[in-house]
Amino acid sequence: MNHPAQQATCLVTGAAGFIGSHLAEALVARSYRVIGVDAFVDFSPRSMKEANLRDLRQAPTFQCIEADLRTTDLGTLLTGIDYVFHLAAQAGVRTSWGDGFTAYVEHNVLATQRLLEAAQQRGVRRVIYASSSSVYGETPTLPAREDSPPLPISPYGVTKLAAEHLCRLYTIGHELPTISLRYFTVYGPRQRPDMAFHKFIHALLRDEPLPVYGDGEQSRDFTYVGDIVAATLAAMGHGVPGACYNLGGGVQVTVKEVLDLLEQLTGKRARLHHHPRQRGMRRIRLPTRQQPAWTSALRPHGHSRTDCTWRWSGCPSSSPS
Repeated sequence: MNHPAQQATCLVTGAAGFIGSHLAEALVARSYRVIGVDAFVDFSPRSMKEANLRDLRQAPTFQCIEADLRTTDLGTLLTGIDYVFHLAAQAGVRTSWGDGFTAYVEHNVLATQRLLEAAQQRGVRRVIYASSSSVYGETPTLPAREDSPPLPISPYGVTKLAAEHLCRLYTIGHELPTISLRYFTVYGPRQRPDMAFHKFIHALLRDEPLPVYGDGEQSRDFTYVGDIVAATLAAMGHGVPGACYNLGGGVQVTVKEVLDLLEQLTGKRARLHHHPRQRGMRRIRLPTRQQPAWTSALRPHGHSRTDCTWRWSGCPSSSPS
């Protein structure tokens, strides 16, 4: 049955997170009914996640459910759901090594399988899965294409790739339409405290030592969260079921260039403390796409001083003294 936007119901997992909260807001603004699910795990402070939901909780078409996808009754949760946006995950490359790997397997693989199983049983129209450019790892093909061999170099990347395979298998074996979106280094308001931009801005504004892993010449495709959200929404009606798509601006920027820009925006001088490049981090990760992109090229220079500094770091929206 086809539903107009104002009647369709979307489930957003990880709705209290950085990207999930932006996505939920965009869906509500487009007259969808939105069920947000979040386990509020302690990887990020709960207070930050609650702040992400502050405006959403005022919307009559939004409901937040605190639940763990590993254990909750997903059959009941997915009853009446038209679209699933699966953004919930155990994030972070560095913490995925060693004993921490168990949590990554549980949250990123086992929970995804449970969600897919419930989705196919409940007749969900489409599952859009938020994957990561970390699946490429040390792929010899640059810029990375969707058909480049995935060679993750971190346990985190391994779990994201495993979940992609599960999505494809449920499309093949159960005719459940799935789309996997490989996000490339997303930045913007509400970034988690462990993410680079948040750390950089926080340290600059407080004149604290700023950690840089490696020589600063490592490159990333930094993609603004608003562009990621727009492309994720487009996946509701575009893309080949079972396929994976790169989501990035296609602009290569080094960490050093980012720091130079942030120094200009804040009027502060960075106190750089260099550390060895860590396991699971590669020097270059730049995407290309085999078909027209859903997201526009994004350069950090295109966003305002307020967005680039005060809001991201949790500081008041006022100029520095």
